[in-house]
Amino acid sequence: MMISKEEIHALIQLLDDPNAVVNQTVTQNLMDQGSNILPDLEAAWEGSLDSDYQDKLMNLIQDIQFKSTDELLRKWLSTGASDLLKGAYIIARYQYPDLTLEDLEKPLDKIFKDVWLELNNNLTALEKVRILNHILFEVNGFSRNTKNFYSPQNSFINQVLETRKGNPISLAVLYSIVAQRLGLPVYGVNLPRNFILAYEDEMHSGENFDEVTENILFYINPYNKGSVLGRKEIEYFLKQQNIEIQPSYFTSCSNPDIIVRILHNLINAYHKSGYREKAEHFEGVLKILTGSDRT
Repeated sequence: MMISKEEIHALIQLLDDPNAVVNQTVTQNLMDQGSNILPDLEAAWEGSLDSDYQDKLMNLIQDIQFKSTDELLRKWLSTGASDLLKGAYIIARYQYPDLTLEDLEKPLDKIFKDVWLELNNNLTALEKVRILNHILFEVNGFSRNTKNFYSPQNSFINQVLETRKGNPISLAVLYSIVAQRLGLPVYGVNLPRNFILAYEDEMHSGENFDEVTENILFYINPYNKGSVLGRKEIEYFLKQQNIEIQPSYFTSCSNPDIIVRILHNLINAYHKSGYREKAEHFEGVLKILTGSDRT
């Protein structure tokens, strides 16, 4: 139930009450108000000189932000998860709660327009990919982050757009978002130890594995500046890595599958960096995607 501004301010003041029961009740009431009260909490934090009180305010602000982002992720899933950018944005929002979709749209729109100006209907699929590769990797300078491969920042779409560096999954997400906005049928392929893209032939469809893979004109490796691959090259890669071949390694995956892959990368990165609490938090987020924490 929504309450008035006066009641909100009174509750915020009661956060400093030494009585644990009062504090717990007040905290829950404020949590129930959602992200609408964040400006009031931030104003109270800025206006206080009491470090303990500031800590309580900051913890509450973070809890509300996490809850709000959880709700966004659940809504994205329940409404079909058709917008990959929205999914990537929501994951970044856990780390950067003030991030907006508009913050991502502006640089993406610039890339889109630069590629769009070079495309025409007479180009082949390969020619279109060469233009996209040129704009992304040569003009804009996107590249693999080999120096800090395990940095969590490689998995956040806003950081990739800002630094122009990423890991296989984040560069593939960026690539496919731009490609799909251009009307190119480019989708993620959940390949182990890498993440690639499939350029599909929309005029061809099939039901069994061989027919479905025939629907793919070629594969793209954004981690290697958009190099084009065939099925045999993927099979060779899997044999080199001693990985048993699975049909899913050759066919496109869903947007939730892509976000799950991002989360696994984040969890691994935070564990390697020694940030156990961060890793555990994103393990909780992962449960929302995998269905073990659906409400």
